[in-house]
Amino acid sequence: MGAPVFIVTGGSRGIGEAVAVAAAREGYAVLLTYVENEARAAGVVERIRAEGGQAEALRADTGVEADVLALFEAADLMGRLQALVYNSGITGPASPLAEADTGVMARVLEVNLLGAMVASREAIRRMSTIRGGQGGSIVLISSRAALYGSPGEFVWYAASKGGMDSLTSGLAREVGPEGIRVNAVSPGPIVTEMHRPGKLDSAVALSPLRRAGAPEEVASAVMFLCSAGASYMTGANLVVAGGR
Repeated sequence: MGAPVFIVTGGSRGIGEAVAVAAAREGYAVLLTYVENEARAAGVVERIRAEGGQAEALRADTGVEADVLALFEAADLMGRLQALVYNSGITGPASPLAEADTGVMARVLEVNLLGAMVASREAIRRMSTIRGGQGGSIVLISSRAALYGSPGEFVWYAASKGGMDSLTSGLAREVGPEGIRVNAVSPGPIVTEMHRPGKLDSAVALSPLRRAGAPEEVASAVMFLCSAGASYMTGANLVVAGGR
């Protein structure tokens, strides 16, 4: 039997890349997604393979159901799905809500929240012990923005992550009897390309640790939740935010 399959959406950079690399090092066959930068995704795959790991990359817009279905069909060809890490996330242009575009808000909700629901649904259909699966782990990448609300810039993004927190809690209770654990990780200020210029510096100034986090630090929390060491954890939300 081949290595268990580990899906990472948004796995071509930042937190997703760090998770993909960590999962491959743990012996998983990794399937990561990207939307635009094929070369960047190919670079992650090459990095994993250079270390002796298994990885494939697939273009998939997780805000589009057909792309999510195609992603899981590709995973089926690789082997048995063991873990899903839903890391896809966008913000749209910063503005107060009064100036926000409806299309932008809808797109953020499609990618950040609806996509997480559809991907989780497909994972459950494969993992559930009552559907012939062997169980598994789902980890949703949320954000501390769900608590702070991102006023004046991205309240719709924060709302999407708040929905993800509710999804984690409810789904954990729903599918726990089916051998599936559902948890979340909520990063704070992490060194990624998502931040606007100067935003990370202001967050660091308010951090008790006086620094931003690294994507690998978030990946460590994700991999713990996917591990046997977290076998009695479901519905949890690990905060990786330097005390913020």
